[in-house]
Amino acid sequence: MPDMHELKDSADVARALADHVAAALAARVARDGMASLAVSGGRTPTRFFEELSTRDLPWDKIAVTLVDERWVRETSERSNARLVRQHLIRNKAAAAKFVPLANDAPSPEAGLFAVNEALEDLPWPLACAVLGMGDDGHTASFFPGGDHLEEAIDPDGTLGLIAMNAPNAGEPRITLTLPVLLAADSLALHIEGEAKRPVLAQAMEDGPATDMPIRAVLRAKRPLDIFWCP
Repeated sequence: MPDMHELKDSADVARALADHVAAALAARVARDGMASLAVSGGRTPTRFFEELSTRDLPWDKIAVTLVDERWVRETSERSNARLVRQHLIRNKAAAAKFVPLANDAPSPEAGLFAVNEALEDLPWPLACAVLGMGDDGHTASFFPGGDHLEEAIDPDGTLGLIAMNAPNAGEPRITLTLPVLLAADSLALHIEGEAKRPVLAQAMEDGPATDMPIRAVLRAKRPLDIFWCP
């Protein structure tokens, strides 16, 4: 079962999750001299990003990327990269290397090769990956009905990065795949709000992972820390 951290409010979650991620990054730098972190976008992680950006870490030895991205320019308010630059790559974390997942290619499929090349310079596997969860049970860009969902959540898959189009995804997406996320030294799920508790409870029940892709993470035989507040 996942390790559930139930906190009072989003400020407490931000601090607890920042402590958790900072410890994973520090341990990896101490061991290997470098570390990498993959974070999720959306509205939920903003306070966590700001908290983590103040942590006293060897940020010049840390690379940051995204778990997934909407295929939009960074000028768009929908850009996860824009969110990360505004709220995480600042303060002490301004020294970190940031590698976004989108580029100027017309589609994720067209830009996939260049993004893969850019990611090759990161220290792998990830020291830490932080996931979110939508009301439909999606995580990363693993959306129900996604055109490459089964490939993306295949624990034995060989692809590290995949394009994704899905009915409820809005824009075309690009996402790290399940094997890459599961290989991280530390894996965390960040969820907030009372509405997410029944979604999480349903995801822990029997049912296909294609219906609620977060199940692919919850069922993996590896530690998972869940950080939640009302």
